[in-house]
Order: sequence, then structure tokens, then C-alpha cells
Amino acid sequence: MFMIPRPLTWTPGTGELVLDSGTTLAAPDELSDVLAWLQGALRPATGLPLRQAGHGTVSLQLADELGAEAFELDVRAESATVRGGDPAGVFYGCQALVQLLPPQVYRRAPVPGVRWALPAVRVYDAPRFGWRGVMLDVARHFMPKHDVLRFLDLMAMHRLNTLHWHLTDDQGWRLEVLRYPRLTEVGAWRHESQVGAVQDAPSDGRPHGGFYTQDDVREIVAYAAQRFITVVPEIESPGHVQAALAAYPQLGVTGRQLEVFTRWGINPNVLNVEESTVDFFTGVLDEVMQLFPSRWIGVGGDECPKDQWRADPRTQQRMAELGISDEAGLQAWFLRRLDDHLTAAGRRLFGWDEILEGDLAPGATIASWRGMTGAIAAARRGHDVVACPDDQVYLDYRQSESPDEPIPVAIPLSVEDVYAFDPVPPQLTPGEARHILGGQANIWTEHADSPRTVDYLAFPRLCALAEALWSPAERDFGDFARRLPAHLRRLDALGVEYRHADGPRPWQRRPGVPGRPATREQRAEHIARLVANIRSS
Repeated sequence: MFMIPRPLTWTPGTGELVLDSGTTLAAPDELSDVLAWLQGALRPATGLPLRQAGHGTVSLQLADELGAEAFELDVRAESATVRGGDPAGVFYGCQALVQLLPPQVYRRAPVPGVRWALPAVRVYDAPRFGWRGVMLDVARHFMPKHDVLRFLDLMAMHRLNTLHWHLTDDQGWRLEVLRYPRLTEVGAWRHESQVGAVQDAPSDGRPHGGFYTQDDVREIVAYAAQRFITVVPEIESPGHVQAALAAYPQLGVTGRQLEVFTRWGINPNVLNVEESTVDFFTGVLDEVMQLFPSRWIGVGGDECPKDQWRADPRTQQRMAELGISDEAGLQAWFLRRLDDHLTAAGRRLFGWDEILEGDLAPGATIASWRGMTGAIAAARRGHDVVACPDDQVYLDYRQSESPDEPIPVAIPLSVEDVYAFDPVPPQLTPGEARHILGGQANIWTEHADSPRTVDYLAFPRLCALAEALWSPAERDFGDFARRLPAHLRRLDALGVEYRHADGPRPWQRRPGVPGRPATREQRAEHIARLVANIRSS
């Protein structure tokens, strides 16, 4: 019966509240959207009318004394009350209320023979972190709009509130940009995809692509906002850009016509640093900011090889013109130009921890993915941080040592490993730790070519992450493991194709497709080399 994430306090009462045809809902006008969501969550499976009334059986209320996103849920034999410190808190209280009902409540058509009863209980809960997120990569494999909306519902169910949406990369450009139509006319499509994780893996010979129109994006952003989820877009630069170069070759260092990249891994083709290229990307960001109200706008900054810049006479001339001594400084200059543009519009740049290798504007926020070195360095330098270390929360990584794991990548990350994640490095002082906004899991999709595969990678590890980000630092995995089977029945009702504890089902395996497994020692050595250039202060 206990929820996921588990509440801070849970006081059982006596009796139960049975929902029936006479049950009504009540809420003030400022909570009308939350009330509509609750009606939509309860009506399909219960078949109950659940009409709004002045004094409802279930009442939604705001409570000034509760903090942001905090809630109280009080269920008695005659009524239930959800109180929140803000509308988001009331919404999370409603999510908790739904979890008190039988798992069949998550089905989308009337379920006969079920007694819809809420146990009498008093719950208080509040989140530890304000950023509780997931990075979803739709550039490597496109996810149709319907499935993005479904993913948002699953996030909301787990009280996750930030979708970091990875929209562009070498292998595809997924966002319609009206002033640059070739970004999707050309850049959204590739003629085949690599199958497997090794360098010489074969390709499938099958075209792949797709993109979101601006109307699609407005719909997705609005749908997320109704569920108190902020969508943070990411437009990669100055590396991971071959899809853009395929559409507009003049953006590249060589100017050669390229195709949208069909292989995985780091790509040598990067942007040039002409003023016209800066103008191109600030123009893209202008349309991005029109579509996404998020305070943060992602610009990438990761895995940008410098070889083309070193070998190109024009780039070297440009560095001399700008008074820049090395290529790392050139990348910092490019990102600073984007940062200035975003800052002037009242937004904040969000980038991967490679951007710490150069000088940053004070408002830049760091996604620390190469272990926690970036989180420590950024916090000590006064930058806000979202922790997403690959060795703890990369959900594309394999889930066990079993040979049946599909396309096994990197190190095993079990549910228990993810549950142990803490976004705050112990090396930080209390003052420095205040820069840790929270954390997120990252789901890269090179090897996830369908929403079914994303389900397998994400769940139930995402359930563990949700509790790790919501709950206090002191947690008990044994308690979580005891509650998880009941929660999996909810996911069953929703049709989530999660990984079972005893391993992948036959249709979740990829026999014969090579992976790239590594030991923890090998991965730690690799990451240590990557972060050697990050200074801590």
C-alpha cells in the first residue's frame, strides 16, 4: 500500500472511504486544472461520474503553511482532503491519493467487480530537491509525440518535474525551426542506423527519422505544464552537429556536403566559429525560447573534438582575431556568445560538464555527467548543478552481468545502484551544496529504437531514482524493494514493459547484437582521463 516515492510521514486511521456514484470533488478555481486531471485519472477505470460540487467528498485545497510542492493527504471514512503548498503540491497529493486505490485504477476503461476504496490515512510529504528529472534523447531514435506524452504521464506519476529533452545531435534534428526549414527537411532523416555498440557494428539499411512541428512542441509543453513538469530543450553545439551540417554545410569547418550521421559515437565534424554561424544558432535559440518557457535552455557543449579547428587555417586566423590562445578557449567563446544571448532574454544556459573546461558566465548551470567531478568543481565555482553521473544514473547502461541483457553497454546499473544515488557530493560544504539543484537520470537511445525498449531501460530503475530525488538522504532499499512489487502492478495496468527482476523477457533481448560492456574499474579510469582538465576553483 505504501507509495512510491514513500511519504515522509504516514499515519493509518480507521475505516475507509468508498468511492461510488455519489462521490463528488471540490476545488477552488485556482486548482481547476488539478481537479480536471484527478477526474480524468479516476473516471476511466471506475466509471464513476465524480462531479464537481461546492463541498466535495474529495476536496482539494491550498495551504500557505506548506512549502513548495509539499502536500498533506487526509482520508477519513466520510471524506478525503488534499492540501498543498502550491498547485504542484496538490497535484502530487492527488497522485498519492490515486496510488491508494487498487492498481486497476490505472486502466483506461471500466473495470467491473473492483471495490474503489481509499484506506483511512494521514500523509505528509515534501521533496528534498527541486530538480527531479529525466533526460530523454529523441535525436538518436525519434519518439513519436503520443509516446512522449505517455512518458510525461509516467514522470508525473513518480513526481518527477523536469524533462531535459535532447532534440538535436549528429544523427537527427527533431525540432522544426521556421527560419531554417532544411534542419528538418534534411536533418531529421538518415538512411540507416548502426546496430550494436562496437566500432565495426553493421548497419540496418533502414531509413529512420521524424521531427516535432512547432504545434507539436506547444502541445507537449502545455501537456507537461498541466502535470507540473518543465521541459528543458537542448540544442547541441558546437559538436554533435552533423545533422545541422547536412542541412546547411556552410556551418561546418570544411564546408563539405555531409549526410546525417548513421553511426554512434563521437563525430569529428563541428561548427565553424564565424559570426554567421553564431547568428544562425542564436536565431535557432530565439525560436526555441518562443516555444519553451523554461528558465533553462540547453546548448550541449559536450564531446566537441578540436581536430578540425586545429587543422583549419581560417579557424586559426579567427582565434588570432579574437585573441584566443587555444581551441578550448574557442569553444568557451562560442558558448559564451550563446550564453550572452540567452541571458539578455532572461534565460539561463544549461550545458554538460565539459563547459567547465573554459570560462563561464556566472548564470550557467552544469549537468555533471562524467562522475561527480563536474558537480564538485561547478558548485565550488558558484555554478548551479544538476547531478547525473553516468556511473549511477545512465539508464541506457546494462542492468546486470547476464548475457541476456540487450546490447549491453558500459557497467551494470541495478535498481539498487540507482536507489543509492545522492546528487550532493560529500566533499561539498553546506554553502557549496546549496548549488546542487537536484538530479536526473539520462536515457540515451542509440540502442533503444522503440518506446518499448525505453520502457525496459527506464523501469523500474526510474522508480528508484524518483524516490532517491524526492526522499531524505537516509533511505532503506529493503523497504523500497518490499513496496516495489505492488507498484509494478500499477505499471502492469499502464502497460509499461519494464525489466523484471529475473531478467529480460525473450522479446526484450537482442541476441547476436554486440554490446560494449566495461568493468567499473575500466569506466572509472576512462572518466578520470576525461575530467582531468576541469579545475575545481
